[in-house]
Amino acid sequence: MRNNSSNGRYENRSKETPYSPPATDSRFNQTLRNVQGLLKGRSFPGKILITQRSDPLDPSTLHSPNIDRRSPESDRDHSEQLDRSTEDELQNRSSANVSSSVNNTKSSSTSSQSTSIEIPKSSVGARATDSARLMKFTKELSGPSVILEKLRELAWSGVPPHLRPTVWRLLLGYAPSNSDRREGALRRKRMEYLDHVAQYYEIPDTQRTDEEISMLRQIGVDCPRTVPDLSFFQQTEVQKSLERILYTWAIRHPASGYVQGINDLATPFIVVFLSEYLEGSIDTWSMADLSREKILNVEADSYWCLSKLLDGMQDHYTFAQPGIQRLVFKLKELVRRIDEPVSKHIEEQGLEFLQFAFRWFNCLLIREIPFGLVSRLWDTYLAEGDALPEFLVYISASFLLTWSDKLRKLDFQEMVMFLQHIPTHNWTDVELEMVLSQAYMWHTMFNNSPSHLAG
Repeated sequence: MRNNSSNGRYENRSKETPYSPPATDSRFNQTLRNVQGLLKGRSFPGKILITQRSDPLDPSTLHSPNIDRRSPESDRDHSEQLDRSTEDELQNRSSANVSSSVNNTKSSSTSSQSTSIEIPKSSVGARATDSARLMKFTKELSGPSVILEKLRELAWSGVPPHLRPTVWRLLLGYAPSNSDRREGALRRKRMEYLDHVAQYYEIPDTQRTDEEISMLRQIGVDCPRTVPDLSFFQQTEVQKSLERILYTWAIRHPASGYVQGINDLATPFIVVFLSEYLEGSIDTWSMADLSREKILNVEADSYWCLSKLLDGMQDHYTFAQPGIQRLVFKLKELVRRIDEPVSKHIEEQGLEFLQFAFRWFNCLLIREIPFGLVSRLWDTYLAEGDALPEFLVYISASFLLTWSDKLRKLDFQEMVMFLQHIPTHNWTDVELEMVLSQAYMWHTMFNNSPSHLAG
């Protein structure tokens, strides 16, 4: 049975129709292969793998990829989703204020590459934990059944850290909204995960195909590279949990299997669900302080939530990753309409959006911001639900154009290096909230325009 399942997986892969890029096929595919190589833990190779385009692309040869549109039922009006406090904040942030704040950040980054951004310090998630919002969350979660749309409205602007594990399980549909069924459902899903681990992971290599052995070996190589700046993820037990999650997911999703970058997507779930058992800074956490049962509960919850997240973006990780290619194309078009001078400069320098934005979409910006801000960013991600891939384009545009003034002063090689090492290491929730607010405003302005992403 295992061999039949395995044969079916690779048979499915052979039947998949790869995404057909625009006319510049050979260069596009070479660029895609080069960028995918960057996810293997190496530093950006600059001149070695990424070369400047010598000739401008002929506009007549470019065509928009086929874009899968969401059904009207899945489109949500963000002005109805956000709660009153968020609406007031967005209304008070005039264009002048937004421009001023962003320019302050830009100017600090352009003074020197070795000079960190000077920003006002504030407690992370301060807006998410004010008493009024906490009362709203508590009220919504204390009822016999959670109304998910109301929970999404609240979560979009940030979730109080101690409520985040519960809220994330609900937003992803892993935990049922009915409170009476919740505990029993989680218990069953955790047992189901252990069965999967026993069936697929805890077996000798003699029962695996060559492809499965190779995949397990690659996962074993990638786990130590995951969030390398945090000592917590260097703990052996953490890496083994991550390995079990990734391998089990890959075996049960043969259309894609394991793709580098998925390892990053599991990390926010591991940290958030561990926060139910461990206190203080993540730098002080140790898996040795937890019982085996608690570790497996965290592992199971992380596995199922990762599965739910990826269910909404499966073609991001199938052969040729067509979903990511579509998002990169849409990002390029959106930036052209928002900031034509930057778009034109990038084009004139011969820099392809795929060369920097592929990693952004593949890892959902996890590698671009301090890990301490990732959970706050993911509150908004999970609140978006099925609309997340669409909104990611606006978040990425907002993130890129934070550095608009800086980018226009850089040549090709300087832009390549800057975009692979964006100076966000001193960011707090202030900068992240600015990116999200700007993305929200642009989404409101452009998303309902029938031609805003037309070629």
